[in-house]
Amino acid sequence: MALPNPIELIKMQNEAKKMQKRLREKKVKGESKNGLVRIYMNGAQEFEDIHIDEELLSPEMLDDIRKGFKEAFKDCQKRLQKEMVQDMDLDQLKNMFK
Repeated sequence: MALPNPIELIKMQNEAKKMQKRLREKKVKGESKNGLVRIYMNGAQEFEDIHIDEELLSPEMLDDIRKGFKEAFKDCQKRLQKEMVQDMDLDQLKNMFK
């Protein structure tokens, strides 16, 4: 199996970077059924922010809860990415470059 030439690889990398940028610019909001909790993510599935209605908690805890959600979400993303890499088949990767 022949690998793509370096120029084609560079073009592919540039396109991937452009796509990532476009995904990060797209914003999405997820909301609980009662509307009291909202999570904001970008198109690359990266956590942006969270809103928790004050009705659900004391206002002085809000910043700590936001920070905790962000940390937990990032940790979950890292663990998921590690699992996906472990599950990835090298033959599938090779076929991507055909």
